[in-house]
Amino acid sequence: MGLTHNSMGSNVNSEKFNIEINNSADKVIALAGNPNVGKSTVFNALTGMNQHTGNWPGKTVSGASGRFKYKNEGFILVDLPGTYSIISSSVEEEVARNFICFEEPNVTVVVADATSLERNLNLVLQILEITDKVVLCVNLLDEAKSKKIMIDLDELSLQLGIPVVGTSARQKIGLEELKEEIYNIAFSKKKTFNVKISYEEEIEKAIELVKPATNSMALNVNKRWLCLRLIEGDESFMNSLKERIILTGEEKEFINIARDYLSKLGLDADNIRDKIVGGLVERACDISSKCVCYENLSYNEKDRKIDKILTSKLTGIPIMLLLLGFIFWLTIVGANYPSEIIASFLFSIQAKLTEGLNYIGAPSWINGLFVEGMYKTLAWVVSVMLPPMAIFFPMFTILEDSGYLPRIAFNMDNYFKKAGAHGKQSLTMCMGFGCNACGVVGCRIIDSPRERLIAIVTNNFVPCNGRFPALIAIITIFFTFSLITPIQSILSTLILLSIIVFGVLTTLFMSKLLSKTLLKGIPSSFALELPPYRKVQFGKVIVRSIFDRTLFVLGRAICVAAPAGLIIWLLSNVYIDNLSLLMYCSNFLDPFAKLIGLDGVILLAFILGFPANEIVIPIIVMAYMSTGSLTEYQSLSELQSLLIANGWTWVTALCVMLFSLLHFPCATTCWTIKKETQSIKWTLISFLLPTVTGIVVCFLVSNIAKFFELV
Repeated sequence: MGLTHNSMGSNVNSEKFNIEINNSADKVIALAGNPNVGKSTVFNALTGMNQHTGNWPGKTVSGASGRFKYKNEGFILVDLPGTYSIISSSVEEEVARNFICFEEPNVTVVVADATSLERNLNLVLQILEITDKVVLCVNLLDEAKSKKIMIDLDELSLQLGIPVVGTSARQKIGLEELKEEIYNIAFSKKKTFNVKISYEEEIEKAIELVKPATNSMALNVNKRWLCLRLIEGDESFMNSLKERIILTGEEKEFINIARDYLSKLGLDADNIRDKIVGGLVERACDISSKCVCYENLSYNEKDRKIDKILTSKLTGIPIMLLLLGFIFWLTIVGANYPSEIIASFLFSIQAKLTEGLNYIGAPSWINGLFVEGMYKTLAWVVSVMLPPMAIFFPMFTILEDSGYLPRIAFNMDNYFKKAGAHGKQSLTMCMGFGCNACGVVGCRIIDSPRERLIAIVTNNFVPCNGRFPALIAIITIFFTFSLITPIQSILSTLILLSIIVFGVLTTLFMSKLLSKTLLKGIPSSFALELPPYRKVQFGKVIVRSIFDRTLFVLGRAICVAAPAGLIIWLLSNVYIDNLSLLMYCSNFLDPFAKLIGLDGVILLAFILGFPANEIVIPIIVMAYMSTGSLTEYQSLSELQSLLIANGWTWVTALCVMLFSLLHFPCATTCWTIKKETQSIKWTLISFLLPTVTGIVVCFLVSNIAKFFELV
């Protein structure tokens, strides 16, 4: 129990996170705080690049630890999940509570938002009930100053009995003072005082009744706080407690006496929790009134006025669609030129590789397998994926950084609730526009396992950036090709947006279907904080989106695309009776493909494109041109001529777009689903559900068009 500090270079396995300890004298610091208070900024500013990320074992919650030195002493900073409370009702709260309570960090730093101090004090007080080894970091003082909110940090320190440091972490203001106070508490250079929250008389009486049960418990935790948790009887806490100690019959008797006393007063578990929370809120309000001065009582009036527009039932959804439309338009227009440049560069390297192999006299199959097959596939994936991601991910991060993303969740919450799902699914759906694998990982923010599974299974119904190039090319060729450039790009964006809206509606429909069948249950409620709007730090946004998202996703895509290139080359270059295996496969699939408005080549291209959606169109071109490797098309007009010559009509184009939208997830996403759910069953369901949906929709569209003789 607790953290074991081992010898130099060893690893310490805390119960909930793997922490690397280089020296037994290193101090472990927990970093806690509400979401959207700048906790990650504080973490990054203190630790720099000395960071390690991972998951809490057994939990779908990401964590990070980092190192910093101060006065020649080593400190290990553990970034706990952002949470509003540690009276556990979510996985994040459980992780944060257990680490602070049972892993015994040397210091807990709580980061609070200076513009919303009263609300943030609830978490501070809860942590102070567990331990007095706490430093309060009041962050975002620059924003508070701009809103004319004045905080008396000395008075706040006096009220709480702990050091309080004011910071503006984004400007790196106050961080040295924060390090000094961490050092003081870690090495007992400064004394702190336990805060005692006074509760209503019946709760205080129950604490006295249960106190004898805690006297013999071998736990290094505040006994009063432990009494409150035993009275409350929270299931997750009791389970965590059972992992560490076994309650004796006598201890259970004291707990039952206290609970029976409260029960006779008509207080059940919910009433008890309400009274405990009420005591915390009352104390937070009292402290705030003594320490915070609002010179401008309407300091957040500007945010409220903006929210009246952005979260209005009348204007919220249209504005959201316009913003998404603008991002898609920018992605469409902006990705073309860099994609061409990257493709030219990578394919010029391909020519050099071929020359080099010819020069050393390598067999032709070596060049075919590794250059025409593997390298060319990788070149396609990089040149097609990188530019859209490099545009889309920063734009998405800007929405996140500015505070608009929670407004999208607010606007969509009612629709997802009606679908039997969770409002936060709208955020994970938005992440899926960049990459469905990222969207699946993002489902960790949903507390309910049932609703998290719904979000994971349906995430593929929104197109990732890997499907955008094919969608854009087909829209341009068959629906807007003859129009002048400005109108063409606008109309293409509108058609693409319509396809995406259809994907969102399908997500809602399938979420409802799952919630009524395989994943029955009542949608859970959740508290969604609308953070203040903030100025975007464009430099950090670009760096974070490129390294944390773009390169991460690209790396995974490359891992699965490389072997795919080898398989595709073999299928297209191994012949039986003057017909390649690729054509045998496409001919076999052709009758079924015709039923759903496609042909055997198209369906086979989707199957072979399982490792990466980006290579579907190149495979189609390769098969139609009967070449032995992925083929690049020089212009959209050439591609149009090729597709029409092979029987494509506008109905074929529409069915290809719909199947691209609705078909099975790529290999990277399937791999991620398996890792997140730890279940082959749910990975298969996530694969089959969109595939069957795509087949049914394409069948209906194709046959309705034939019935009305529209082709």
